[in-house]
Amino acid sequence: MPSLPVPVITIGLLLASNIFMTFAWYGHLKFKAAPLLVVIFVSWGIALFEYMLMVPANRIGHGYFSAAELKTIQEVITLAVFGVFSVFFLKEPLTWNHLVGFSLIAAGAFFIFHKW
Repeated sequence: MPSLPVPVITIGLLLASNIFMTFAWYGHLKFKAAPLLVVIFVSWGIALFEYMLMVPANRIGHGYFSAAELKTIQEVITLAVFGVFSVFFLKEPLTWNHLVGFSLIAAGAFFIFHKW
């Protein structure tokens, strides 16, 4: 059985880890009545799964990608996941200025991966 290419594994793990981390960092915003200490511990519990995916993603991907490229991929995925999360979970719109800012970050990613 052929294995998946390193970029597919790396990006898949980074995507999954960012989903967990987005819920860990921002999911509690829908539960403002919950005590802060409770949401901190729940967030830590969720973040454990993020680390269980992020660390292997970086370990597997490093060598194929540089550390700067891995971080850039992670940041672009984070913005994409957050955008979906913000609209569908938090019910907050993404406005034109958010999209422009995210686009500028994506443009920065282009330069990270562009080989001169």
